[in-house]
Amino acid sequence: MAIFAIIIMAIYSTWTLIMRASVVGQDAAARAQRERVALRTIEDSLTCIQSFQASMKYYSFVVQNGDQPFLSYTAQLPDTFPRNGKFDGFTLRRLFFTVEPGPGSEKNLVLRQAPVLMDMDRDEQQTPLVLARNVQLFTIECLDPKSGDWVTEWNDTNSIPTEVRINLALAAEANTGRSAPAVTRLIAIPSVTLPSVLQVGH
Repeated sequence: MAIFAIIIMAIYSTWTLIMRASVVGQDAAARAQRERVALRTIEDSLTCIQSFQASMKYYSFVVQNGDQPFLSYTAQLPDTFPRNGKFDGFTLRRLFFTVEPGPGSEKNLVLRQAPVLMDMDRDEQQTPLVLARNVQLFTIECLDPKSGDWVTEWNDTNSIPTEVRINLALAAEANTGRSAPAVTRLIAIPSVTLPSVLQVGH
């Protein structure tokens, strides 16, 4: 009986370790997928960015880091972009990526959208699209064309950067402060700000 009990305990311990490893692996895979989806959404929109110098109040490029990260710009979005069907053909939209408090103590990366020249509707304000949950790190860096350095502020609101670097890290476990390694995505922006003289046709 003693030997049988030892064998059972060994089998149970092995099974427990396998189950724990499986849960950890599944969590890591799910977290990596959420990171990929969030970064891909940002990348898809950045590569479609629009900027017109004569209408910068609608096309400004805004970056904010720190405790309340914020990224906003206007883009001509593809049909496959999230929530595209909601906007009834208005593919030119202003995007707002922010990190906001979620349930409990978690912070979530969310996206709000509004067609250019139109106010954001109440539903979009109150129920934004959650791109990633349990965000521990979200930073935006822009390549300064003059110095060649990466900067966390973009003061030249009359232009857009040529490259953006996004850093995103989600909690390794929900509702904990333990972070997984950050994922970095370097995104080249093919568009440039159209000067006013070209916009008005002179």
